[in-house]
Amino acid sequence: MTLHETLKSSTHKYPHKVAVVYQKQRLTYADLDKLSDSLAHFLLEKGIKKGERVALFLENSPDYIISFFGILKAGAVAVPLNTQLVTRELAYLLNDCTPRFVITDSAHQPALKGLIDPAFILKTEDQKSRGQSPTFLDSHSTDLALILYTSGTTGKPKGVMLTHKNLNTNADSIIEYLYLKPTDSIMVILPFYYSYGNSLLTTHIKIGATLVIDNRFVFPNVALETMEKEEVTGFAGVPSHYAILLRKSALKKYKLPKLRYVTQAGGAMAPSMIEEFLNLVPHPKFFVMYGQTEAAARLTYLKPSYLREKLGSIGKAIPGVEITIRNENGFQVQPGEVGEIVANGANIMSGYWNSPEETAKVLKDDGLWTGDLAKIDEDGFIYLIARKKEMIKSGANRISPLEIEEVVCRMHGVVECAAVGIPDEILGESIKLCVVKNGIKFSENDLLLFCKKNLASFKMPKVVEFVPSLPKTSTGKIKRSEL
Repeated sequence: MTLHETLKSSTHKYPHKVAVVYQKQRLTYADLDKLSDSLAHFLLEKGIKKGERVALFLENSPDYIISFFGILKAGAVAVPLNTQLVTRELAYLLNDCTPRFVITDSAHQPALKGLIDPAFILKTEDQKSRGQSPTFLDSHSTDLALILYTSGTTGKPKGVMLTHKNLNTNADSIIEYLYLKPTDSIMVILPFYYSYGNSLLTTHIKIGATLVIDNRFVFPNVALETMEKEEVTGFAGVPSHYAILLRKSALKKYKLPKLRYVTQAGGAMAPSMIEEFLNLVPHPKFFVMYGQTEAAARLTYLKPSYLREKLGSIGKAIPGVEITIRNENGFQVQPGEVGEIVANGANIMSGYWNSPEETAKVLKDDGLWTGDLAKIDEDGFIYLIARKKEMIKSGANRISPLEIEEVVCRMHGVVECAAVGIPDEILGESIKLCVVKNGIKFSENDLLLFCKKNLASFKMPKVVEFVPSLPKTSTGKIKRSEL
């Protein structure tokens, strides 16, 4: 089955059900299907060929979803682009994916000036009056559906190639372990150009649920008001979103009685922050998840029933995925030993766009080598240690920045922090700690005394820097290279 066939299926079952809520707009499944049919017809009239790329340069909105499914219905490949990119970054991605068209709106069109022929820019405002002829195209589950660019925290972005099958099988797994139903509705603050955000789109459209979009999380209380008003049953966020809810919102004032579950992925979240959230909002089930863009989003999850017993774990493989932890020689490690996460499943990408050499580095005979270091316990639960490239190598020690961050986040007055390795003439690397306060006064010495009580001497920070905020990608991941 293709992704656009999942929309057709949900439309057949629930034509008059609301599929998308965005500010004052409400689109039913019938609306969404009809409008995306129309766009597909428009693209075919414009001469789009099967497999050609169409870039999406839009904020989360009904127009984005219409365009996404319209592109797929026309047999083309959707390439969502981060709307916060500067000219240099945009130019790199457009030169890499060579789109036939770019779909944007008046607000974002100026950013494309000089980067692409205006004749190939399609504005959503200009397409409102197009015809609505149905589209039928011979598409297959093995066809390329999506190119998602990685955030590029450690180098140039790579275009992850995902087929309809990759995305569909991953959606099926997520639907299964989250127990998603047509009666569910998800609060969407994650951008659709991010794999985590895209998974919200694919899962909820496939099951016939509702997407409630709000792009105003910079004002967290506004987002919470939307959640309460729309009675959403689900919320998804990265660690920084939960930090904002806990430190910069009036979360405890909102009852959110319909909230059935929340999910967290996009980087390790301090267990102390999870506990703090659960103390404030105890009724929804809390799912800790782990994945990669290269896996169409999701690889593991921790069942809420194990959350307190296995706090700090990313759980076990999702349905349909096999996870092993392997050493540098390719052998599986024993419990307690550190190795690299290797994944197998129908959700694993077909490769990186235009990058066969980079593809060969991670896609091997035994699966996708994720670059993430982890260990398992005696019960088979996985614990993330660090990105392979982020491990701090100090003397003979290999130190996980996540462990240091988890400890420091327990200190009263710390909003968030990041530990990174910096050059050291003797040790090779020493530890630099960047800390964001929440207004409570404490000194560097206070912080170091707290670390001394809770960390081994070789894990002690050598440099402490108090910063107003941590540099992050648009999807909330810390840019450690900048620190």
